[in-house]
Amino acid sequence: MKIAFVGKGGSGKTTLSSLFIRHLAAAGAPLIAVDADINQHLGAALGLDDEEAAALPAMGAQLPLIKDYLRGSNPRIASAATMIKTTPPGEGSRLLRVDEGNPVYAACARTVPLDDGASVRLMATGPFTESDLGVACYHSKVGAVELCLNHLVDGPGEYVVVDMTAGSDSFASGMFTRFDMTFLVAEPTRKGVSVYRQYKEYAQDFGVSLKVVGNKVQGADDLDFLRTEVGDDLLVTVGHSDWVRAMEKGRPPRFGLLEESNRAALRTLRETADSAYERRDWQRYTRQMVHFHLKNAESWGNAKTGADLATQVDPSFVLGERQAATTPQPA
Repeated sequence: MKIAFVGKGGSGKTTLSSLFIRHLAAAGAPLIAVDADINQHLGAALGLDDEEAAALPAMGAQLPLIKDYLRGSNPRIASAATMIKTTPPGEGSRLLRVDEGNPVYAACARTVPLDDGASVRLMATGPFTESDLGVACYHSKVGAVELCLNHLVDGPGEYVVVDMTAGSDSFASGMFTRFDMTFLVAEPTRKGVSVYRQYKEYAQDFGVSLKVVGNKVQGADDLDFLRTEVGDDLLVTVGHSDWVRAMEKGRPPRFGLLEESNRAALRTLRETADSAYERRDWQRYTRQMVHFHLKNAESWGNAKTGADLATQVDPSFVLGERQAATTPQPA
């Protein structure tokens, strides 16, 4: 299942996504974690020190390799240079699976050890650097994630968890439609629920499955506020956690010692994500992929590459688990 964590800056989005990742890893689930937030704090939340987090390879710096691998023998893509972040797969493209080795993971992913022998494969877009100031957009870095998600096929019991950019920045690309389930982390404040309303409005035309995780909920009044503002989209709430406080200080106890109320909330998140599998529609997923590719091609892609990128669309191709079984591999 492809799962996104979104919310306003400071809502606890990264903390909640890291707890969910630890929960899945502790259960031995096949899993990839992706830090697609401009602030790049997911590695630290998973226990990396500053030096280790800074050493994570940047997906944005590996775009030529990613494009060349995913292009495969697709005859509709003349060269890797003509691929953009929305280029969809077609016959001959290479697809990614969660639980495999491939050149993209070798270049971009690192295994992060957790406790009790668990681990997670972590990928990161890379930070917004000083050299980017005034000349680049962070969404160009996130484009590496979008391209990989466009070519990734996951099955039941497999997970890709993405810590997204904060607020409505998630809508700067079509990546918000790439997920089976989106968890929006909201504090019980007017600002906290304003991002929810905006996300709900933008996402409703694309069939995005959205549930709210109330964070920093301290009592009945906070809970009543969220229920009033969010309604049935409120899935679970999370309150104070001594475990999280220790983690934020860099001294987390064993994950098994996380408070039972918060462990129950994580179980609910997984059950909710798993239930989305039966509603998965690969044809709609592919149509949305093509929709955003054509929009980007017309808006800027054709001019940038000097090619008619609409011809990259393979009208007979539908991404799905059956295609993953026959994906061409490098010689």
